[in-house]
Amino acid sequence: MYKYNDFDEAFVRERVAQFSAQVARRIDGSLTEEEFRPLRLMNGLYLQLHAYMLRVAIPYGTLNSGQMDQLAHIAETYDRGYGHFTTRQNIQYNWPKLPDVPAILSDLADVEMHAIQTSGNTIRNVTADHFAGAAADEIADPRPVAELIRQWSTDHPEFQFLPRKFKVAVSGAKADRAVIKAHDVGLYLREQDGEIGAQIIVGGGLGRTPMVGKVLKDFVSLEDLLPYLEATVSVWNLLGRRDNKYKARIKITVHEHGIEDIRARVEDRFAQIKPAFGGIDMEMLDEIKAAFAPPAFREAATDAYDRAYESDPVFRAWADTNLAPHKAPGYAIATVSLKTPGQTPGDASADQMRVLAQIARDYGHDELRISHEQNVILPHVHKSDLPAIHAALKDAGLATANIGLVSDIIACPGMDYCALATARSIPVAQGIATRFEELKLEQDIGPLKIKISGCINACGHHHVGHIGILGLDRAGVENYQITLGGDGTEDMVIGERTGPGFAYDEIIPAIERILMTYLELREAPEETFLEAYRRLGMDPFKAALYPEKEKAHAA
Repeated sequence: MYKYNDFDEAFVRERVAQFSAQVARRIDGSLTEEEFRPLRLMNGLYLQLHAYMLRVAIPYGTLNSGQMDQLAHIAETYDRGYGHFTTRQNIQYNWPKLPDVPAILSDLADVEMHAIQTSGNTIRNVTADHFAGAAADEIADPRPVAELIRQWSTDHPEFQFLPRKFKVAVSGAKADRAVIKAHDVGLYLREQDGEIGAQIIVGGGLGRTPMVGKVLKDFVSLEDLLPYLEATVSVWNLLGRRDNKYKARIKITVHEHGIEDIRARVEDRFAQIKPAFGGIDMEMLDEIKAAFAPPAFREAATDAYDRAYESDPVFRAWADTNLAPHKAPGYAIATVSLKTPGQTPGDASADQMRVLAQIARDYGHDELRISHEQNVILPHVHKSDLPAIHAALKDAGLATANIGLVSDIIACPGMDYCALATARSIPVAQGIATRFEELKLEQDIGPLKIKISGCINACGHHHVGHIGILGLDRAGVENYQITLGGDGTEDMVIGERTGPGFAYDEIIPAIERILMTYLELREAPEETFLEAYRRLGMDPFKAALYPEKEKAHAA
């Protein structure tokens, strides 16, 4: 993975010193909260319902064991012993005290991490496929491109005061595991005539106006990628609405002007700025690529894995659910669930972080990944080590075999923490997971993505859930809308709203009725919920959700 050079080290240390002075001025009253707000947001510090919250960047979701250990140290020393992994491949600390923030940032800098541009109207943490560099279906490792974009966008003088926040994601595989079409700009790395380049997607996003991204350019060579991206952001920076923050995102700009007009403007701007790059970006990319060379994969027999798989049903269930194919023979990708039923989705204790760090050191080529689905990935594990890995995870309460199932729920912090939230998310996720554990139906239901947001901002990606839940405030009462049929893959679809929302104590029974209807009407156990919904349409699910309305209509 990428290692800081002297410039990176000096830059981050200077930012720590600068913000430390600003914190001191806020504490002594030299800065008002209004004056302090833009300064803290530039450094990832929010003021939530009950306390400050610090959002730490995990660029393209990649960590080593030393970094994970430091995150554990910070959780234990300055917070309440845990961290929350987010849908943007970040980690959030929900309870830091303002005087401690400079020390936290210094500790992060010790392991080449920071919180810069995890907030504000700027280019946010660049995300990527969490199986990057390991996936069997990978065309090109997206992390070098993501790192190049990170370096280019950090403190970019033109893009520090954009109309709104700007999110970039990169995927290099056939399957989209990074929700590319829901981003302001998404890049699909592709091969064309033996050359690696990128398809540019623009104008995706969720929130109050969900939109599927559109193809801006079908193929851009790596040589042209950075100037083309700069041209795209420059065009939006000029055109983007600053009179209305709800209409400021690039998705609205694309919608109002049309993709053809935006494309023409980007091409013109690209022609102007391309000569200024002079090839330095490609020199940087070559250096960055060297940092992402594959680890030294080993050859070994997989007998231990085969024996455990045949003899241990608990291990077999975990292997069937939580492992994915790896590009190297004898290896697998292991996803560690942070969704034990009854627990807060995405939370990990300091002790659990240390266990994950130790497993990465012992068995995983010292690499960890954070997924946008709020789980942790061991990208390179030899199958012969998987029984030992599973045993260590089991001891730490991290061996839940539920990846891609009912209880593997994405959920934002909701009204338990977030000042913007209008309803609770965490208890709903916990209740759904616990209910289907009681019913023992999770394996029978099979692949299913439930996503929950506690407000219209859609941090829980509810629009692209197979079942999406949006919590709103209706005259001071929590009300939960349900959408069905969303899909966050390369075939992205925005879910369709079922009808009126449900009260807090009604939402879990409503989800149960939906899934019981699916089990009753599916053609075979192999037909997934999403496939059944596409075949059946909304009507049978609406009938199950609103039986009184159906009776009245029939009468």
